[in-house]
Amino acid sequence: MAKNKVAEQTINGKVVKKRSQWGMVWQRLKRNKMAMFGLGIMGLLVIIAIFAPIITPYDYDYQQLLSRLQGPSSEHWFGTDHLGRDIFTRIIYGARVSLQVGLISIGIATFIGGMLGAVAGYFGGHFDTAVMRVMDILLAIPGILLAISIVAALGPGITNVMIAVGVSATPVEARVIRASVMQVRDQEFVEAAKAVGTSDLRIIFKHILPNAMAQIIVQATLGVAGAILSAAGLSFIGLGIQPPSPEWGAMLSEGRQHLRDYWHVTTFPGLAIMTTIFGLNLLGDGLRDALDPKLKN
Repeated sequence: MAKNKVAEQTINGKVVKKRSQWGMVWQRLKRNKMAMFGLGIMGLLVIIAIFAPIITPYDYDYQQLLSRLQGPSSEHWFGTDHLGRDIFTRIIYGARVSLQVGLISIGIATFIGGMLGAVAGYFGGHFDTAVMRVMDILLAIPGILLAISIVAALGPGITNVMIAVGVSATPVEARVIRASVMQVRDQEFVEAAKAVGTSDLRIIFKHILPNAMAQIIVQATLGVAGAILSAAGLSFIGLGIQPPSPEWGAMLSEGRQHLRDYWHVTTFPGLAIMTTIFGLNLLGDGLRDALDPKLKN
């Protein structure tokens, strides 16, 4: 493992440790305090989601009707909702749902958009024109409206939400990856691979995409934030993840009728969404600067 991170080089008889590219990226990222703050937020969120049953003694759907709409207390840190469910517990379990939706949705978008963008950017010509015009048509539709249309056709539910959000994010991923591939495809190592008879698919997956990985990682990180926000929006209007699943957008929707009298019912789910998006944006910006220092102001 150590050999992958640090390489040794002999200069004038002295052994000098030379960091790999990813080692240098990590060093630049560590110097960015805001990026590390965002990474800390996301790390804490992941830990909370994994150890949710240990952190809280309640089930996310456990109802105590005699304790409904109670404010924050030592027993219920974030209070209870209109059915007496512990809001802190539901937010913790909701982290699992949001992370799952965000990661899988962007995984779908990156896979589909990556394949289309890589092939279109590499070959160009009529195929590139056809693919990009379809992407332009999809980009002309606001992402949330496209996701609403897909969920309305497929029906609500976590699987359909991930498909809808993933498809709505595909055009952006395709354009970003296409642009990255077009920057790399005319470089000398690609020409050398062609000269020795390497197949086009091997050139794309073995030589071009690894060199475009920086832009893909940054776009995927920022895309997770947008996917979580889109999923929350779909759940808020009743087309997303259905009760009793503890999704943050659905929690906001359920608590809006009590907003005037019981502030805690909507405040804490809203803060959970805001903090997660904030952390992902900080991390995405930091990764952009670390992976390509020339972009840093």
